[in-house]
Amino acid sequence: MVVGDASLDIDTLVVGAGPGGYVAAIRAAQLGQKVVIVDKSELGGVCLNRGCIPSKALIAAAHQFEAALHGEAFGITAENVKVDFKKTQEFKSGVVKKMTQGVTGLLKGNKIEVFSGEVMFINESEARAFNDHESPRYRFKHCILATGSRPIELKPFPFGGRILSSTEALELQEVPGSLVVIGGGYIGAELGQMFSKFGTKVTIIEGMDTVLPGFDKDMTRLVAKSMEKTGVEIVTNAKAESAEQTDKSVTVKYSVNGENKEVTADYLLVTVGRRPNTDGDLGLDLAGVELTERGLVKVDHQGRTSNPQIFAIGDIVPGLALAHKASYEGKVAAEVISGLPSVVDYKGMPAVVFTDPECSSVGLTEKEAKEQGFKVKSGKFPFAGNGRATSLNQPEGFIKIVANEENEVVLGAQIVGIEASNLIAELGLAIEMGATLEDISLTIHAHPTLGEIVMEAAELVEGHPIHVISR
Repeated sequence: MVVGDASLDIDTLVVGAGPGGYVAAIRAAQLGQKVVIVDKSELGGVCLNRGCIPSKALIAAAHQFEAALHGEAFGITAENVKVDFKKTQEFKSGVVKKMTQGVTGLLKGNKIEVFSGEVMFINESEARAFNDHESPRYRFKHCILATGSRPIELKPFPFGGRILSSTEALELQEVPGSLVVIGGGYIGAELGQMFSKFGTKVTIIEGMDTVLPGFDKDMTRLVAKSMEKTGVEIVTNAKAESAEQTDKSVTVKYSVNGENKEVTADYLLVTVGRRPNTDGDLGLDLAGVELTERGLVKVDHQGRTSNPQIFAIGDIVPGLALAHKASYEGKVAAEVISGLPSVVDYKGMPAVVFTDPECSSVGLTEKEAKEQGFKVKSGKFPFAGNGRATSLNQPEGFIKIVANEENEVVLGAQIVGIEASNLIAELGLAIEMGATLEDISLTIHAHPTLGEIVMEAAELVEGHPIHVISR
């Protein structure tokens, strides 16, 4: 309890309870620190409440619906298959509730004090937390900033009415008849394809020459082909200009190679990236925390900011905006604060997109490896050569492994195909431990499993594949 306006002395103040913040808080508590975590919204942050988890729940439901409609290859035909999207949303909400309750229990079990409200720094070692009822003041030995990010709002497309961010799109109570998506990155591709599987007519407007521009074109080509099968229209090299909405629809004007076009739909979803939550009334200047021109927090190799007492993690620091990146950085920061020699190393950081087929990548691409001066050897093993993938009627895709030709150490891997999100973990471990192609190929993989494709891809790069003809 605060007496007057005196400060409470604590070891660590964590600002933000998303996948970076709550993980950092738990690790710090495990290491003996007295921790207070503050968040103005729900525990679990965007990821658990308005991002990763709810979107994957809806994507899983879309897969179930598609499987019910198209089981002919297995000799299965279903009639009158329908979607009760309100029940689908209830399922999603149930998943979110279970996950957030889990976070609540973990924080309580680790004796972490949770304050629901906002934070404003007073100086380099003190901050005030506040809500409508109380405003305790904390003097901290260390602080971990994990305030996350929010969808970027474009001036010609202000959120509201029928112009949606990903947050509102995930809350729709009915499957829209039609949807325009501006931005074909991972959020736009995932949500656009999900709605198309439920029967929505989807148009994706992308400024680059492909959807998922951060991935190899051999991978994105398969995703685009799959999207087109469900009726998604992908417009690339396009520039969205403006939007006009009524109470029933929205019309988007865009241009392609100088030619003006327009499309009308029930809703417009804008997914052009996310903005770090470092503006507003945090008082980072009073705390001595420096930002980049893009509003990101400047940090060193341990997550330490320009104020040595304050660390920053997740979407507010340079690098990919990934939940698992935030969690990893949170553990590093908590360990450094506790005196451990931890450092941030992104060498084995995976990236995953839950499209159909899924895409995942870890380490270096072949192009990146060559640019860094490596003499490389690489190869792709097709899912079509795998018994498990074929028996699942999911033969599309491949695993590509990139290795150093001199010592056959694995440098990177890219996967497109069913369960790519899970298969990438083995290759991430290989990169983290400095494994060679032989280490993977000599590891006995159970049959029939998708994991065998990893082994066979390693054998292919070595030059002695079993289930494809080596040329």
